[in-house]
Amino acid sequence: MPKYLVHASYTSEGVQGLLSDGGSARAAAAAAAAESLGGSMESIYFAFGGDDVVAIFDAPSNADAAALSLAVSASGAVNARVTVLLTPEEIDAAAATVRDSVTYNPPGS
Repeated sequence: MPKYLVHASYTSEGVQGLLSDGGSARAAAAAAAAESLGGSMESIYFAFGGDDVVAIFDAPSNADAAALSLAVSASGAVNARVTVLLTPEEIDAAAATVRDSVTYNPPGS
């Protein structure tokens, strides 16, 4: 199942909810959201700096991961960025495709 790295930051409304509910409740809500799409949450950490939360999720597809991201962002309580994570084997397959199939001429050549 594809993996996704989520970087999230709370809006002031989201921080109020975090203060009210606590971190464990928010982690449970994030896990439940992933499970509602047939995925799972591998890990979640609260942080400070540019991100308030970093998490790794599994989702059945990019469309499912996008749906989760849209639902979270639509709440207005969280701003999230999602990074698709690739396994070493997926990069091996991509490299093989480059070697075997991709024709590309860089600019200026």
